[in-house]
Amino acid sequence: MPSQKASLACDVCGSRNYTVTLSKGRTERLGVNKFCPHCGKHTFHRETK
Repeated sequence: MPSQKASLACDVCGSRNYTVTLSKGRTERLGVNKFCPHCGKHTFHRETK
């Protein structure tokens, strides 16, 4: 069975910089602080649909 993947997009510039493998049974979107190479600083990245 294939695993489900999602992209993480920067809240500031909207660039999709990271991909993550999701676990089953999640009900909320993932959100983490990560380095954005386009902004050049650490910003909040949120899971996209």
